[in-house]
Amino acid sequence: MDRTAPAPPTRLGTLLRPLTEFCLDLHLHPELSGEERRTSERFARWLDDAGLRTTVGVGGHGVVGELANGDGPTVLVRAELDALPVRERTDLPYASRGEAAHVCGHDLHLTAAAGAASLLAGAPETWRGRLLVVGQPAEETLEGARAMLTDGLYERFGRPDHVVAQHAAPLPGGMVAHGYGPMTAGSVTFRIVVHGRGGHAGAPHLAVDPVVTAAHVVTRLQTVVSREAAPAEQVAVTVGRFRAGERANVVPDRAELDVTVRAVSEASLARAAAAVERVVRAECAASACPREPEIVTTSRSPVTHPDPAATAAVREAHVTEFGPERVAMWPPSLATEDVALFGDAGRRLHGAEGIALVYWMLGTAGPRAWAEAPGASAAEKLAALPANHSPEFAPDLRSCLPTAVAALTTAVARLTHA
Repeated sequence: MDRTAPAPPTRLGTLLRPLTEFCLDLHLHPELSGEERRTSERFARWLDDAGLRTTVGVGGHGVVGELANGDGPTVLVRAELDALPVRERTDLPYASRGEAAHVCGHDLHLTAAAGAASLLAGAPETWRGRLLVVGQPAEETLEGARAMLTDGLYERFGRPDHVVAQHAAPLPGGMVAHGYGPMTAGSVTFRIVVHGRGGHAGAPHLAVDPVVTAAHVVTRLQTVVSREAAPAEQVAVTVGRFRAGERANVVPDRAELDVTVRAVSEASLARAAAAVERVVRAECAASACPREPEIVTTSRSPVTHPDPAATAAVREAHVTEFGPERVAMWPPSLATEDVALFGDAGRRLHGAEGIALVYWMLGTAGPRAWAEAPGASAAEKLAALPANHSPEFAPDLRSCLPTAVAALTTAVARLTHA
């Protein structure tokens, strides 16, 4: 890539106040996956005002903003619209008041994408090609990227050469962190129904108790990681929901489990997911259940594995923009998301290869929170700070919002000067 590319636009100062107001408004009015109507409208309005040609209703409430600037590559900047079903406990004056909250940073991501769109639209001399700014719905349910692609995202708006995204993390505000290799895990989530034969609690020998069977399933699933995955593999199997019965004196006729499998390699993920199905079926057979278990895959996401060459170029640009002390490395994480579907991992959905993904983590912890977090090392402080999805998760906008906007803008400027 050409290292003489012009510097990215840096006229961020006049935008910070309206961007902050935009972010606080999104934070105060969170919307759950699939319900992001207001958020979509607010984001589309900002992109319209910035001069992008904007389309709404793509794959649900998805938004696509287009901006052409001569010949060059197409870069897709992706941010998420949805919030989580969590009651916020931050005591911030702009905290959400209901049963939904932006406790994963999607309001910050969306604001950064809006700011980058404005800066790039106002400084065409710093980049060339086509810019697609995508507001993705339903990331938290791992449905939105697939829905947008199935709705013809690339057929309608063109296939990108690069996909760029970032994600909030409890690093010090003002930092970014890149990884070489997997960044986040792939996942498979199952909804499982174990069928028994109900009866009286005083005559369990006349019933087939699905609670006992499901309990054995939970216990046996722990060996999928401890005995079937190599010690060097990063794999997790979690039973997040167990429901059975209504009364103590009744043996129910079914038990329900929700199980999530995560791994940072597709091969490990496939082996662990197959093991979960095998264990469930074997335990049901051992208990003489009257029916085969129901095992339904409710969601699936690929490993987020950024393109090495494009990542190296963007990381170099970030070092130039922020200084080496603010650009860190990120180890693989068992968090998961669906952004990789927009790149090569989703080629079965969009029929194209050669779409390079660039993805990094964005620090959100304010200076005071970082200084006061217990621990002598960075790892200990990271473990102590409220993480994503915590009711106390609260990005420090003063330190992280300018970096978030600049990181996206710098990445687009770098990638469009190949």
